Amino acid sequence: MPTNNNNLLQRLDRLRWSRLHSGMTLALGIGWLFDSFEVNLTGGLLGTIKTQFHLSTWQASLITPLWLAGIMMGAVFFGYMADRFGRKKLFVLTLSIYSLFTVLSALSPGFAAFMIFRFLTAVGVGAEYSAINGAIGELLPVKSRGRAAAIVMNFWPVGAILAALVSLLFLNLIPQQAIAWRVGFAFGAVGGLFVAYFRRVLPESPRWLLSRGRTADAAAVVERLERSAGQAIPNASTLFPTDQAPADTRPAGSFSANVYELLSRYPGRLLLGCTLDLSEAFGYYGLFTFLALVVLPQVHISDHQMPWFYLFGNVGALLGGLLMAALFDRLGRRATVPLFYSLAALTSVLMAPAAASHSPMLVLLAFMAANFCATGAWTSAYPTFSEIFPTHLRSTGIGVSVAVGRLGAIASGPLLVAVSKTSWGDAGVFGIMASLWLMGAFAMIPWGIWGVEGSGQSLEKMVDIVPVALT
Repeated sequence: MPTNNNNLLQRLDRLRWSRLHSGMTLALGIGWLFDSFEVNLTGGLLGTIKTQFHLSTWQASLITPLWLAGIMMGAVFFGYMADRFGRKKLFVLTLSIYSLFTVLSALSPGFAAFMIFRFLTAVGVGAEYSAINGAIGELLPVKSRGRAAAIVMNFWPVGAILAALVSLLFLNLIPQQAIAWRVGFAFGAVGGLFVAYFRRVLPESPRWLLSRGRTADAAAVVERLERSAGQAIPNASTLFPTDQAPADTRPAGSFSANVYELLSRYPGRLLLGCTLDLSEAFGYYGLFTFLALVVLPQVHISDHQMPWFYLFGNVGALLGGLLMAALFDRLGRRATVPLFYSLAALTSVLMAPAAASHSPMLVLLAFMAANFCATGAWTSAYPTFSEIFPTHLRSTGIGVSVAVGRLGAIASGPLLVAVSKTSWGDAGVFGIMASLWLMGAFAMIPWGIWGVEGSGQSLEKMVDIVPVALT
């Protein structure tokens, strides 16, 4: 017979969708929106910032690698913190860090201070990667988990669209460009604080509470969700007939102990998470970096036209992400992820003739298609590798995967620009991008053969019924 802990998890997994679930999804998604807003606003205002601080091209090129390094640090450190101290604390802390250092970025007196504050802002954004992806699946019913997680990820292109609109607004309506970019950052900080305030009411993950031995607290959260869904709270003696796998009741250890356990007990899972994230980060950031540094100057798109270019490009991204969300539970993770990674590889290749044409319209259309498929790919990857780690290691595993991915993103810009100057040219650059996307698609093959399909499956079974070869 199932234990009381397992009974709680069965009740959690069988819940009907409620207003509280919608509120949790919205609160986590809008936080993700402002993270994206921050990343894309910096890109949209980079020309103005370069002029404001009298930067060389080399100095301006340091902003993105430093940002990615901050994300890498935040993802690893706060991923472990979420496993050690709970998801709920991170919900508010991550956005508070983001908002504080975004305000300080807006007030930066010089380039050195600006770089320090951008790095610390990125640490807060990196923390969101681990906190959101670790929590969303642990709080939602099984039948809605994949779709809801995918919807949360799709707040990213919405944030990118908002950043483009804000860039256009402030660049065109505020004549003093030295003020315009500062107002843009302040706008994001105020929004982040607003969302952080409403995140205070989000519940702690019952799964994390059980891993800490706090069964009564976990039961209180499940009962709150049941009341919100209009479902009767079962008697303590009521047990659901099921083959539910045991709850993960192991608390997180030290950071080194968590990483050692991931490497020794779950190397295949960690390799999958790292490969998927490395593949998408290289392909996604490589595309944006190479466009900004090489392709767009070739087709004579000015700093003032740049926000329009990214606005339309991210409309394509949103459509791709929404299509993925619609297919995610229907086709399953093992089909959806390699499908979109393969399409991302194909559309990366198609960027080459578009760039060679020197036509702004063809480049825009190719970028929309590439961003459509790339967003479908990475928004399918995060929910997929977030499901495959046990509760007490979940956020640490996500954080390590994201950190490895940011290394690929940091390397993508200099590597691709260097390749473009060789005999391979732009075609070689887009060929490398396609190869990295295909690496992610191929990484799913072993999981497709031996792994567990996450659609409709409890998180506990994602760990416990996998063959030993993949554990």
